[in-house]
Amino acid sequence: MSGNVQLLSETLAAAKAEGRAALVAYLPAGFPTVDGGIAAAKAVLDSGADVVEVGLPHSDPVLDGPVIQTADDIALRGGVKIKDVLRTVREAHAATGKPILVMTYWNPIDRYGVERFTAELAEAGGAGCILPDLPVEESGLWREHADKHGLGTVFVVAPSSKDARLATITAAGSGFVYAASLMGVTGTRESVGSQAADLVRRTRATTDLPVCVGLGVSNAAQAAEVAGFADGVIVGSAFVKAMLDAPDEAEGLEAVRTLAADLARGVRSAVRDA
Repeated sequence: MSGNVQLLSETLAAAKAEGRAALVAYLPAGFPTVDGGIAAAKAVLDSGADVVEVGLPHSDPVLDGPVIQTADDIALRGGVKIKDVLRTVREAHAATGKPILVMTYWNPIDRYGVERFTAELAEAGGAGCILPDLPVEESGLWREHADKHGLGTVFVVAPSSKDARLATITAAGSGFVYAASLMGVTGTRESVGSQAADLVRRTRATTDLPVCVGLGVSNAAQAAEVAGFADGVIVGSAFVKAMLDAPDEAEGLEAVRTLAADLARGVRSAVRDA
C-alpha cells in the first residue's frame, strides 16, 4: 500500500488556492492515553486543522521544550509503543481523510527497522515523517524506503542555516519544509520571532516546496502573523498545554477543539504577502 504524500501536497496546495496558509497541529501519541491521543487528533482535524503531526514519544527529545517533554513522559510511562503511534495515524486518517505525519527522532526508527517502519506507516495511511535530527547526508536509506512507499520526508531548517545549506536540505526533502522560527526548543512564546519571515524568504529561493513555520505559535493573532508569509502554521505546545491544563480528558478535548477553531480563524484572517 502506498502512503499519502500526494494527499499532503494536495492539501497544502488547496489551502494556497484558498488564499491562506494551512494549519498543522502536533500532538504526541499516547497522551494522555493512546485512546485519548487518537481522540485529540480527530478533534483538532474536525475543528479546522488541515494536517496533524503525530509525535513519537522519545526519552531524549532534543527539539522539544518542557511542555512536550512532559507529555512524552506521560506517554512513555503509560507504555506507548510504535504500534500505538501507527494506530493513532491509522485511526485519525481513517476518521477524517486528512494527511497525518509522524514526527520522530531517528533512533526509534533505526532500532525498529527502516523498511519495517516505512511499510507499516504507509499501510496505516501515513503521509510521511518529520525527522528533526536526521542529517541530510545520512538520510539516503530512509529516503529510499520512504519514496518506495509513497511517504514524504520533511526536514527542518533554522535561522542559522546558510543559503547553500538550505538548498542542500530542500533538495532532499518532500511534502514541505519545516522552518523553525527561532533558535531553541518548542514552546509557546509571546512573539514568534522576526527571523521567521526572512527564513521563509530564503528557503523559498531554493525550492518549490511549501514552507511551514513552527516553534512559538500559540494563539490566533500569532497564527495570522505567520500565515501572512508562510505556507503553513505549525502549532504543537499550545495544544499539548491545553490538554495538560485541563482537569480531565473530556475538558482537554474541548480545549483543543476550541484552540484549533481559533487558530483556523487566525490563518484565514491573515493578510498575505505571498
